Amino acid sequence: PGMCLPIEDGGIGFDYRLGMGLPDMWIKAVKGQDQFWDINKMWGDMCLRRPGEGTIAYVESHDQALVGDKTMIFRLADAAMYTDMNKDCHNPVIDRAIALHKMIRLFTLAGGGEGYLNFMGNEFGHPEWIDFPREGNGWSFHYCRRQWSLKNNGFLKYEWLNEFDKDMVKVTKENGMFNQQMADMMLMKAPEQTCAFYRGGLLFVFNFHFCNSLNNVLVPVHQPGEYTVILSSDDPKYGGFGNVKMQTYSTKLFDGKHYIELYIPARTCFVLKEKVILPPPAAAEAPAEAEAPKKTTRKRTTKKAAEEAPAAEAAAEEKPKRKRTTKKAAEETAPVEEAPKKTTRKRTAKKATE
Repeated sequence: PGMCLPIEDGGIGFDYRLGMGLPDMWIKAVKGQDQFWDINKMWGDMCLRRPGEGTIAYVESHDQALVGDKTMIFRLADAAMYTDMNKDCHNPVIDRAIALHKMIRLFTLAGGGEGYLNFMGNEFGHPEWIDFPREGNGWSFHYCRRQWSLKNNGFLKYEWLNEFDKDMVKVTKENGMFNQQMADMMLMKAPEQTCAFYRGGLLFVFNFHFCNSLNNVLVPVHQPGEYTVILSSDDPKYGGFGNVKMQTYSTKLFDGKHYIELYIPARTCFVLKEKVILPPPAAAEAPAEAEAPKKTTRKRTTKKAAEEAPAAEAAAEEKPKRKRTTKKAAEETAPVEEAPKKTTRKRTAKKATE
């Protein structure tokens, strides 16, 4: 601790440190079956670094390439590398190895640090180790080499791995992914071994499950707009099966949050580029424009009321007179009508008595 802190803060002043726990984590993972991988824990290992210190993430270095150890591709494919790496050969062991090799490297690059390290030849899965001349090998130079022809001859699957590694580094550099120090986890479905995280304008989607492809997955995003697939490990030019379409997905709004709906095939990863599309400013100004007619209406109403004021006052003066006249007429009329009736009834009763 402190190796990468500034000298004035008591550190040594280095810019970056190696994330040496990541290779150990991957070696432990590939020794077992991938259907039992805990991607929640794997993501925790990616994020296990001190804030403020630059970390170089890597899957393997010269340590794994030297004699006595195994490279990542050799741990995944083992002896089948020597017989089934022709492009016209289909072997489920090789298919699994190639798919996971691409996913492991992209997962580490995108989530493991602020820089990325690769050892020469490992990007395309060099099948042999490195052994410098020494007494134990009879001072031989046979394994003191890197066979670049394996990726260049056009007949072997090493070319697929090399092209994917080159393009994934290009995508992250062109979009300034490392400008955001830590990625934002957007979706974690540990039982399905699927996750999606956002970093530097890019959305990374992974499905490590060996057979469970997911349909209609709603992945949360920060901003409304469009998300375009720009890199896919399932692209045929990288040895994939073409199950991920290189298309654009528009966001959908549910409960006030923005999502994109994706199909995520098994043992596949892909990257989407964000294009933020905010509501147009005219929509926000619409209410202010709608108030204008109301103001005009109020002005016209006031003017009209002012013109009709004398007539209204005259009507108000006449109205009480009509009420008083009606009341007076009612008082005068009622006794005249009722008096004869009462008198008649009394006289009739007196006459009947007599």
